[in-house]
Amino acid sequence: MLLFSAVAGVIALRLMWLTVFSGPSSGFAAVENQRGARADIVDRNGEVLARTMEAWSIGVHTNRLLNKPEDLAPKLAALMPERTEQQYLDLLKSGVRFTYLRRRAMPELVAKVNALGEPGMAFSREPERLYPQLTLAAHVLGYTDMEGRGVMGMERALDKQLSDPARRQPVALSIDKRVQAAMESELSSAMTSHQALGATGLVLDVHTGELLAMVSLPVFNPNNIRRVDPETLRNNVTQSVYELGSTFKPIAIAGAMDAGVVTSMSKRYDATAPLQIGKFKIKDDHPMNRWLNVPETLVHSSNIVTARIADEMGPERMEALFRRIGFYDQPSIELREKGRPLVPGFWARTTTMTTAYGHGIAVTPLQLAVAYAALVNGGIMRPATLVKVEPGRAVPGRRVFTQKTSDTSRQLLRLIATDGTGKKADVLGMRVGGKTGTAEKPGAGGYSRHVNVSTFAAVFPMDAPRYVVIAMLDAPKGNAESFGLTTAAWTAAPVVSKVIARTGPMLGVVPDPSKDMPLDGLRTLIWKEKADAE
Repeated sequence: MLLFSAVAGVIALRLMWLTVFSGPSSGFAAVENQRGARADIVDRNGEVLARTMEAWSIGVHTNRLLNKPEDLAPKLAALMPERTEQQYLDLLKSGVRFTYLRRRAMPELVAKVNALGEPGMAFSREPERLYPQLTLAAHVLGYTDMEGRGVMGMERALDKQLSDPARRQPVALSIDKRVQAAMESELSSAMTSHQALGATGLVLDVHTGELLAMVSLPVFNPNNIRRVDPETLRNNVTQSVYELGSTFKPIAIAGAMDAGVVTSMSKRYDATAPLQIGKFKIKDDHPMNRWLNVPETLVHSSNIVTARIADEMGPERMEALFRRIGFYDQPSIELREKGRPLVPGFWARTTTMTTAYGHGIAVTPLQLAVAYAALVNGGIMRPATLVKVEPGRAVPGRRVFTQKTSDTSRQLLRLIATDGTGKKADVLGMRVGGKTGTAEKPGAGGYSRHVNVSTFAAVFPMDAPRYVVIAMLDAPKGNAESFGLTTAAWTAAPVVSKVIARTGPMLGVVPDPSKDMPLDGLRTLIWKEKADAE
């Protein structure tokens, strides 16, 4: 009994010594002081997207062990199998003052390690960044490292603001959790159905530049970053550049209107045969084999006529147009993860023609969305933002298209959705307008005739534009619903339709089948030309 009491007394004294004079958790103190609390990130409606909570960590003072390392190592290996028994043994014999064994440990594990009865073990509560929405808006939010520093996304872009001890108010993003969820859901479904390599989508406010949704697929879980494929971390909305095909045509024609090249919607251009330029031949995917006016050029997505209009503009004015709308710069947004567009180094005649319909120039989907916003909002370009903009606080922006050109462009985009290749994007009562874009994907051996990047760029409601919606599928495959086709009209346009139908009422756009834009003038031109051809 005396011997037992003596041993118990020695252990009690040793525990008291460690607690009072050195403290088993002293290894955590510096970390906790460095990290502190981090402000929450919420969506535009106050829904929590990222929050810091207290979590357990397990460490060990290897120079203060009472148990033999040989006895302790197998027990630790059984409880925390991320290390082998030999690795634990080597670590326990290293003599280091302090090292972590497990960060973000569950309380149950802490209790089991504590039950080993080793006073050299250290347990502490320390801040942990959690993302309660799991994968939702992962590329927007990014994540933090083990020390609480922002590594990617808005966690990185706003790191100083989020970690400021003087600021504890949540930071509100422009993202709407409901719109984000709808876009992720519909894009994911389409990506799976068409067996695409990836997909991107976004919803942008045309008057403020706020992004209500930004989706890059495949996605990751920021709560478990260690098991993520590094390629999945790539934000394809802002980092990856694509040749976006015929979505460029409304932009090119708007530029031609402002440049005085297109002065009348009834002006006709020869599309009776492919356009031969040297050894190159420009063809239409669905040739009409007749002369086309401007509305018909967009309704039937004629490469030939778009190229002729671009040829009249010339390389200087075409290059100036793309510079004016930001296609020569990285996308303007808070994120650090941004790609650089691939633009022509030399503007030959063929370059001028092909860039007008989205070939030979590659930009990010975000840059296309910002350009479309300017195209329909009266001609004012504003930078995109992921931070909520208070009413009346939008960036003034700069004029890139005239008001008249913007008004005409809205009519043309609406006409594409009612009479042209964008019919599958239309939603009853929502007055959707937009343009398809199907571009052959470049590879090591040149362009592939069987692999596409399929994009639909939409705006709604066209009579009073509020939002740009873009959906893009990377290398989709045809299925039964698309009748084996991989073009944007059959793959990306239906995604846009479903997203608008789901989110429009959430955003205050009430479907009204009795309302629409006045299109009779342009529609009359289309049917008149068709009748003349017949």
